[in-house]
Amino acid sequence: MVLLAPSSAAFAQGPPQDLFARMQIMTAALGVSCNYCHSAERGSGQPEPKKDIARAMIAMTSEINGRVEAAAGKLNAPATKVDCITCHRGVPVPKQLGEILTQTLREKGADAAVVQYKDLHHRFYGRAAYDFGETTILNLAQPLANRSPDDALKLLNAQLEYMPKSAQTLAMIAFAYTRKYDDATAITYLERALEIEPTNGVIAGQLEQLKSYRRRK
Repeated sequence: MVLLAPSSAAFAQGPPQDLFARMQIMTAALGVSCNYCHSAERGSGQPEPKKDIARAMIAMTSEINGRVEAAAGKLNAPATKVDCITCHRGVPVPKQLGEILTQTLREKGADAAVVQYKDLHHRFYGRAAYDFGETTILNLAQPLANRSPDDALKLLNAQLEYMPKSAQTLAMIAFAYTRKYDDATAITYLERALEIEPTNGVIAGQLEQLKSYRRRK
């Protein structure tokens, strides 16, 4: 990612020959290639702002590591260190998946958020980059269902493609249908969820309550 001058504070603790190895670690941490920071032609003198950001971030992590060592009382012993991968997790801009999708929902709508979710799932699932556990979409869908149940259903059905046995996703789909006053469909999803988790008392209670009080659309 970043090739810094040997005089940079980031490499004060290692010899110049370690520069290339350090750069490789950084590119892997951000999931980028060298030209992410080396954006100008060599010798052109054109500004490369990401290098300045990288220098500042390296200085920051060095300071944090010093504080960690002091706080842990391990000034003369190995301590857990903060590095680029700690925050970036293989992506250039370290944002949580929920934050990314929330911004897309707000700016471009549910259809764009679904496309983005599937694209990120395709490229990053199984890596440390984003949390593709069921709670990310569930946390987005619950408040969304109250104001726009159809948009919530788009996200939930996208998740269901990857997690067809997620009882919680099925239950949240049922909740979204109750916001559409479609209790009959909600009941079918709760029944599916209960088939997957027959001992789930919460889902069983929701199903019993909904069956005892059906509304018409």
